[in-house]
Amino acid sequence: MALKVAIVGRPNVGKSTLFNRLVGKRLALVDDRPGVTRDRRYADGNIGDMDLTLIDTAGYEDVTDESLEARMREQTEAALDDAELILFMMDAREGVTQLDRIFAERLRRQHKPVILLANKSESQASGGGVGEAHALGFGEPVAISAEHGEGMADLYQAIVTASEDIFIEEEDEPEKPIRIAVIGRPNAGKSTLINRLIGDDRLLTGPEAGITRDSISVDWVWEDKNIRLIDTAGMRRKARVQEKLEKLSVADTIRAITFAEVVILVMDKDDAFDTQDLQLADLVEREGRALVYVASKWDLEEEPQARLAELKRLAEDKLPQLKGSPFVALSSHSGRGVDRLMPAVLQAYDIWSVKVKTKDLNTWLSMATQRHPPPAVDGKRIKPKYIAQTKARPPTFVLMASRASAMPDHYKRYLINSIRESFDLPGTPIRLNVKTSGANPYVDGGAKSGPERFKGAAKTAPRRIQKAEKAEERLSNLPGKALEQKAKAGIKPKVKPLGGLKASASKKSGTNAIVGKGARGGARQVSRSGRVRSGQKGGAKR
Repeated sequence: MALKVAIVGRPNVGKSTLFNRLVGKRLALVDDRPGVTRDRRYADGNIGDMDLTLIDTAGYEDVTDESLEARMREQTEAALDDAELILFMMDAREGVTQLDRIFAERLRRQHKPVILLANKSESQASGGGVGEAHALGFGEPVAISAEHGEGMADLYQAIVTASEDIFIEEEDEPEKPIRIAVIGRPNAGKSTLINRLIGDDRLLTGPEAGITRDSISVDWVWEDKNIRLIDTAGMRRKARVQEKLEKLSVADTIRAITFAEVVILVMDKDDAFDTQDLQLADLVEREGRALVYVASKWDLEEEPQARLAELKRLAEDKLPQLKGSPFVALSSHSGRGVDRLMPAVLQAYDIWSVKVKTKDLNTWLSMATQRHPPPAVDGKRIKPKYIAQTKARPPTFVLMASRASAMPDHYKRYLINSIRESFDLPGTPIRLNVKTSGANPYVDGGAKSGPERFKGAAKTAPRRIQKAEKAEERLSNLPGKALEQKAKAGIKPKVKPLGGLKASASKKSGTNAIVGKGARGGARQVSRSGRVRSGQKGGAKR
């Protein structure tokens, strides 16, 4: 088991920044304004070779009334009681304040090892604040910079020294818990519902809207099953989210939905299934998570039966893609109906994790296509061949069919609804991917298309013709290069001999050549190129 370490101090000294650095992730929201963190948050981290269970706390305020700051102080004190080692952080730039002295007096009564941290010590201006920290009475302060990572070696040495006398009990690795995210609009009663389930005031609650900012994880055991409940910040319409801090809270909520397995959508009974509730439910379906509807504040409903029937009808009409999702009406304040929530959640989880045999799926496919055959697109009918489940969580199926890209969306919805009804999968998102079984092997270039036809001379052509065609293919088509290549290849240009000339006749200029029958004028001169000269200049005219 890791050492439990609580990071405490007054507001805006950098507790969440150090928490994120030791955890190795940006889990806690960080902003320049004070009072961003309100609940205490647990996470596993390490420094050097030491495993730590870190507790991020809200800034300590010296108030004891019924305000929000007083409730935040109660959360900090609960973290002090739960921790084994305390990291007391102060701001070295501002020096020791009166609130630091009050909180130091409170820590002396804990009787637990305390390490004093002087944060923001990366500049020379912080030297005076580090010197003032000695007056708090916790020994030599450790100068660090949580934002830049300076002083982590000194912090490691201080933790090793302070934890020498702390006995850390070894425990077996617990089973992987079922992750359940609780989402909804602001002031819907999410934190109150989690406190009612676990039977402890673990989360900060109140009449103010938007108290929760971070996504807080709470580990819990219900009937020997490990459960991890995740409380999220309320999500308003996107147009109303303007501040940077609220945008970070919404992004943290979306991240919690992505990594959850079951999502509980908490709605106010008076305006349930508003536009924002529908958008949240659609987001859960697109992420492929199991969904459970919860109508809160049910103890104030005057006609519960009629209202419950109306809400179920609205759920089926406005969210047909999640038809059959469990619906639980309860009151977190009085506890009415809360005992029905966890059985509904585990039922949705089991359906979300279901696996269907391939044999049963193909039997269903044959019956479904006979009852409603696929439509013909462009005069050609689509032929489904077989179906199989590739994975669960959510159930994902692959249907092999001819002309898969032409299958209409309405027929896919028919198949999904038929799967949901035939295999009893109410409410869970179902994924159906339609693919083509393979390319046609008989098209050109296919596995069974055969060799390409010979497009030149026929196979029965003489060998000299085939050889001449191959030689011509090797020659360039450029006019100048063709002659050079022919000369190198030893191919002589073809010259037609003059008709009637003997093969032994000389073609040199100025020599006489005998002209065959039909020639007029007797012997005539023949030029080098083989042309017969018409006569000599100055000859006698006829």
